[in-house]
Amino acid sequence: MKNKIIILVNLIVFLTFHSLMAQEKLTHTEALAFKKQVKQTAKNTTSIISDFKQEKHLSILDNTIISEGILKFKAPNNVRWEYTKPFENTAIFKGDQLVVSNEGKTNEINLNANKLFRSLNTLIINSVKGDMFDDEEFDINYFKIKDGYSVSFKPKNKRLKKFIAAFELEFSKTGQVNKVKLIESNTDFTSITFINKKMNVSISDSAF
Repeated sequence: MKNKIIILVNLIVFLTFHSLMAQEKLTHTEALAFKKQVKQTAKNTTSIISDFKQEKHLSILDNTIISEGILKFKAPNNVRWEYTKPFENTAIFKGDQLVVSNEGKTNEINLNANKLFRSLNTLIINSVKGDMFDDEEFDINYFKIKDGYSVSFKPKNKRLKKFIAAFELEFSKTGQVNKVKLIESNTDFTSITFINKKMNVSISDSAF
């Protein structure tokens, strides 16, 4: 159970480094305008194809673990994470199902059977779309950065807090998610940077 949750956590479209000195907190009015822009961008997003680079920082290791792959998203809730380097594995979210393929083994998970898995699935999809400003679920802070905006989220759910201490999304000035940083409960963290992003392109249903 715990290993499966960690797999889900590591897949979140989260993530980013940002300099604290480069941040300026948004005013209430600025935050409202920013959220409106992001939600409109998310509403207009029917699909995404993007390369990504994932960097995992573990306190027990001196070196950063780097992975690369391709993300595919198709509205309303289909997501495919395909890791290509250094190992090949795939995780596909389709409706209420998660299918993980790793080293030739496939594992299917019914997301509706577990409230925590369902919450993580929603978190992943909304992270990819950038539409996740739920004050009931998170303590949220908004900042200006050099090339756009950064938003910090701290989960309120006690079970989720065991696996995610906080995460940050970095947005472009047009409201698209560019990076995500996931901070685990033990201060280890994973960042994912989206590269060569293509929006609203045709994606076959067979990809999922």
